[in-house]
Amino acid sequence: MIVNSQIIKDNIRRVKDEIARTIVNSGRNPDDIRLMAVSKNHPYDVVKIALDEGITLFGENRVQEAMEKHPAKNERDYQLHMIGHLQTNKAKKTIPFFDMIQSVDSKHLAGEINKRAEQNNVTYEMLIEINIGKENSKTGFSPDEIDVLPEIFDSLNNICVKGVMSIPPFQYDLKKTRNFFIETRKIYEKLKNEYSFAKNFTTLSMGMSHDYTVAIEEGANLLRIGTALFGARK
Repeated sequence: MIVNSQIIKDNIRRVKDEIARTIVNSGRNPDDIRLMAVSKNHPYDVVKIALDEGITLFGENRVQEAMEKHPAKNERDYQLHMIGHLQTNKAKKTIPFFDMIQSVDSKHLAGEINKRAEQNNVTYEMLIEINIGKENSKTGFSPDEIDVLPEIFDSLNNICVKGVMSIPPFQYDLKKTRNFFIETRKIYEKLKNEYSFAKNFTTLSMGMSHDYTVAIEEGANLLRIGTALFGARK
């Protein structure tokens, strides 16, 4: 795959400029918002370009691809998050390699991560994935399950739940997308304000290449952007 470094640099600068404008217009604090470069299905060359442009957080969807592409955790000077659906039997590999799992979508997976973290003598950071559109094609906890989350997470002592992540149904009409972001933010705030397992909440991960400005306006503080930075994936 041929990588045009100048195009990627221009894309990164354009996206950063648009993020900055949206932050100012929304009255947000720029220090509160992080840009994640989603490098799935792209070669490591794009990671190096993004690093040169000051990006220090990357996201991957598949464990095997990530492990073949990125250096080990103790050999890299940037953070790497797992953002795709994670099979439970891959948690053992994931814990030592990724800095965070954003896509914890079931009680079973949460328990497995906790077990593997205990074996590694660490407290592992994760986000709860909310299937905000209740789509059959996506994993995650339904908004209707919010009140049962304490039963799952209160007893897991080797994980630190840092917040929530959501992927709204794709919409060309961003007014509809905005409603899903608003609902996700309300879930985040409810959990943070009412439940002890959410006492360490700091991260509201929502917004991708086509809707990140709306996500910023509705409270997102971690943006997962791939195509707008690196172009379409193969």
